[in-house]
Amino acid sequence: MYVDKFCDKTYDDILNRIKRVHFVGIGGSGMCPLAEILISKGYEVSGSDMSDGDTLQRIKGYGIPVYMGHAAENINGAELVVYTAAVKQDNPELVAAREKNIPTIERSVMLGILSRVYKNAVAVSGTHGKTTTTAMISQILIGSKFEPTAIIGGKLPLIGGNSYVGTSDTMVCEACEYVDSFLQITPAVSVILNVDADHLDYFENLENIKKSFGKFVAQTSDAVIVNGDDENALDSVKNASIKVLTFGFGNDNDFRAVMTSPDTTVYDTFDFYYKDKKLCGIALSVPGKHNVYNALAAASTAYYLGVQPDDIAEHLNKFTGVHRRFEILGKHCGITVADDFAHHPTEITAALTAAMNMGFKKVWNVFQPHTYSRTAVLLDDFAKALSIVDEAVILEILPVRETNTYNIYNTDLGKKVKGSKCIDSFEDAAKYVCENAQPGDLILTMGGGNVYMCANLINQMLADKENS
Repeated sequence: MYVDKFCDKTYDDILNRIKRVHFVGIGGSGMCPLAEILISKGYEVSGSDMSDGDTLQRIKGYGIPVYMGHAAENINGAELVVYTAAVKQDNPELVAAREKNIPTIERSVMLGILSRVYKNAVAVSGTHGKTTTTAMISQILIGSKFEPTAIIGGKLPLIGGNSYVGTSDTMVCEACEYVDSFLQITPAVSVILNVDADHLDYFENLENIKKSFGKFVAQTSDAVIVNGDDENALDSVKNASIKVLTFGFGNDNDFRAVMTSPDTTVYDTFDFYYKDKKLCGIALSVPGKHNVYNALAAASTAYYLGVQPDDIAEHLNKFTGVHRRFEILGKHCGITVADDFAHHPTEITAALTAAMNMGFKKVWNVFQPHTYSRTAVLLDDFAKALSIVDEAVILEILPVRETNTYNIYNTDLGKKVKGSKCIDSFEDAAKYVCENAQPGDLILTMGGGNVYMCANLINQMLADKENS
């Protein structure tokens, strides 16, 4: 349920009073960067998690205590406990912390505290494209020797992970709107990529979403860089008391992209303008018109921060994507396998449109709907998006945090997508597409959940077939 939230600054001075921080769920992609920042600043850090993984191994590499599983004794010696939103309040470490009067704060609150530690905090918000744009800005700043600290929602090949601890006063991070998490952040510069109807299980309606983005802008101290082609985004900044800079294709925008590549190209090129001045030409190495917007937002932000246009062009060209954003997993038997995080109709439309323009004989989409509420509310929009491809396979809906009070099933979506096939299990879906796809085809798995496991299964099945 949507509530009127605010920035919690209760613990803003806590980092001046403590030295030892414990992270519950330290291996999470959002937690690991925060731990790394504190380690770099000389704090003693410990953590716990339920399962191993790349990020946990990265944290263990610092030589800090990391416990597998949650237990009360894990917090011994801690002066502050940070936990993820996924951790329940009856977690033994949180219970023990409360019993010992050790302060406990949620991850978004810690991110907010750090946004006030860095003088030039840049927070990237928007319904779609946050991870890619944050990664693009990070790539430009790191490549241009600006030494930022970066917190990214996906793995950036340049740094081999999703975080980078620099030596400057600049921090770049994602600002997620779900349950108003981004209202904990008070950046110097905020970026608004777009504002769309999503997370309606919390926001209830688009007006509440725009209201929250407006609050986010009100907490920004220096400037907001906003998509001037997006009416909802512009509506969100209409009461801004700070500098507003717009980007987009329209002539009224402060920063503009003038396309120089044909509509059918895989990787777009465009001229980057500020007002009437051409700054540079940019050639992308990621597909789709949605990535032109992402790149334009990144270029505009980097230019505002003082990066030279030639450096912007060079490092955007070197950007080849982020983990689970149209990530090519392999090519076997002449069939290309890719995976994408898209889970909202707008994102799906952008990714599938890009895929259909890449010259494949046929595009197969294996889609995992993400939450009952989103599927039910946006059912017709999902059907329209999935109808773009040649062949659609629709998996069982991933509940995430919900129960099926909506009485919605993948077959309800399948009935609206002509020629689609509804298959519940990853294994059965993988077998179906591997048996029917032909050389020259693309199989693209898609969704915000664990559908990447299906992608890996498809890739392995085709590899085994090729080697048999």
